[in-house]
Amino acid sequence: MSEPSNATATESSLASTHQDDWLRKRQRIEEALDAYSQFDGDCPAVLRDAMRHSLLAPGKRLRPLLVLLATDACGVDWQIAIPAGCALEMVHTYSLIHDDLPAMDDDDLRRGLPTCHKLFGEAMAILAGDALLAFAFELLSRGLSDAGQAAACVRELARAAGPTALVGGQADDLAAEFQAGDLQQLQHIHRRKTGALLVAALRMGGVIGRANDEQMDALGAYGQKLGLAFQIVDDLLDTQGNDRDLGKRAGKDQRHGKLTFPGLLGMESSVRRAATLVDEAIEATKVFGERANALQALARYVLERRH
Repeated sequence: MSEPSNATATESSLASTHQDDWLRKRQRIEEALDAYSQFDGDCPAVLRDAMRHSLLAPGKRLRPLLVLLATDACGVDWQIAIPAGCALEMVHTYSLIHDDLPAMDDDDLRRGLPTCHKLFGEAMAILAGDALLAFAFELLSRGLSDAGQAAACVRELARAAGPTALVGGQADDLAAEFQAGDLQQLQHIHRRKTGALLVAALRMGGVIGRANDEQMDALGAYGQKLGLAFQIVDDLLDTQGNDRDLGKRAGKDQRHGKLTFPGLLGMESSVRRAATLVDEAIEATKVFGERANALQALARYVLERRH
């Protein structure tokens, strides 16, 4: 499992029919994140710099891209979903900043750059994460013109980031270090720690795209399957990858005694399980017909990714 480390080379392996579209959407996401994170003079310069360091670091932008693709799959202009995608990326970035802290996973490299606390100190990193989390909901509440959609998206994102989802999964992940565990426990952790924001991305896109109940259920099922597949591949890459390609320290799961899919299932069984989950995710999108093609291609990319 090897792949070029830069985004352009990575995306050359994607289906050619979607490559240009994904690049265009990602470029719009990057431009919007840059614009939204300028802030005024009341934001201290060092806080702004810490926030922008982590937020604008090179990344896949998978979560905001899923918001836009879900909106697109519903037949609605994806551009109106950009604020929602950016808000979700801010919540994701806050979680990475805090996960990297010495009290958590104690990492010094993220997205190929020094982690926030390594450059700005632990206190400022905590504040940067706090500020991104708060600003994400401000952006979401004012960035969507339909008040009902804004409220629904706030609800989706708040639930996904909260104690029964992202934060709860992280708490259980920390508690499981150097402990014996089973597959059910591991899946329960990552349906929340990894999967919750992916499901929220798709459901937020469904809200903005005015999805019906059947379509919302399909988007949720796709997100759940994709989230577990993404985590399995992440675990495999941590075992097989290197710092340069991953943009973060390889082998950290073993050093921290993490419960992982390869550790429980072995490498080959983990690869097969990820492939099965991607097939199931793709199957869930068939309610959208041809409009699901981009979501299906993205699921295959998640299976094939190398960083």
